[in-house]
Amino acid sequence: MLLESRVAIITGGAVGIGRGIALKFAEEGCSVVIADIAAIEGKKTAEEVSKKGGEGIFVSCDVTVGRQVQDMVGKAISKFGKIDILVNNAGGVSGPEGSLDDVNEEQWDKSLNLNLKSAFLCCKAVVPHMKKNKYGKIINISSLGAVHPAVSVVHYHAAKAGVLGLTYNLAFELAPFNISVNAILPGPIRTPFWEPVTRDIPDKDAYFAEIAKKEVPMQRIGTPEDIAGAALFLASELSAFVSGETINVAGGLPQLPHSATITG
Repeated sequence: MLLESRVAIITGGAVGIGRGIALKFAEEGCSVVIADIAAIEGKKTAEEVSKKGGEGIFVSCDVTVGRQVQDMVGKAISKFGKIDILVNNAGGVSGPEGSLDDVNEEQWDKSLNLNLKSAFLCCKAVVPHMKKNKYGKIINISSLGAVHPAVSVVHYHAAKAGVLGLTYNLAFELAPFNISVNAILPGPIRTPFWEPVTRDIPDKDAYFAEIAKKEVPMQRIGTPEDIAGAALFLASELSAFVSGETINVAGGLPQLPHSATITG
């Protein structure tokens, strides 16, 4: 039970990577606050957390709004009395078009609010409680595209690169308070994140299999459980002396896939 008696907030925890992390943490004895705007899915995930051994609660929260974030953190403290772990997972991109020509100012602002400002607001609300207890684990979910973009999604990748800057700065700033700050960079992970891209594709299994064959050295698409394993390491005492680090969870990317390997 690597997280016994620990309390975590996971933003965007209702589905996908956030849900995978929540369930993995629950298996290790952690109580989890699911902070999301998706109420039906969020409540269901919180119930699953409770069934796995932790205590799960859902708090409706738009993490781009400071007042709502402060209220969500207040509810977590009221319920559990502390916050040991913060996973800044909430994020996303509105559609497949992402070149400089395609993205307008409104889309740019929306992406930075959802993917970067949200992490800042959650850290600002949670860190005072971690400082009080001289303990904290902050895990920021970035993207491999922030440092090795395979396609142009300029607003999303720029925001996720900002998450790395936030990670490095806070790791330095908060180290004297025994608060570690690290980031995970997922590669291609099959979650609802892909729905804007795959909405009109009839055979989604074949689509993902082709991506894996062409792009991923391990030749498979990742799962939320793959990210959850790395998150568990960073949330537990297995990483007690680790801060300011980034972990690629991407099946061997950014190395060349086997189909592109030059031999001879």
